[in-house]
Amino acid sequence: MKTLNRRDFGLAMAAAVLLPATAARADDMDVYIDNFVFQPAELKIKVGTTVTWTNRDDIPHTVVSAGKFRSKTLDTDDKFSFTFTNAGDYKYFCSLHPHMTGMVKVE
Repeated sequence: MKTLNRRDFGLAMAAAVLLPATAARADDMDVYIDNFVFQPAELKIKVGTTVTWTNRDDIPHTVVSAGKFRSKTLDTDDKFSFTFTNAGDYKYFCSLHPHMTGMVKVE
């Protein structure tokens, strides 16, 4: 059995602490922007869930819920994530293409 030196022990402890915090939770959700549509258009999730939007279109889009969250302009393959900490209905849209809409229902 190999004995860890102080530096290796410190790195192992840091990994043990950091890895679980950065691992995706099983109930986290993905929304894809494809062909000017949010897919799925409606999600039902629990408080504490993180939703990640990914732009799969060849043109920029945004994800905006008035007063709640706002992404930067997302180019192709860019992502935006938001963790929902309060229950409620969150309507959102693309500010560049307002006909693109979606809904997140948080229980």
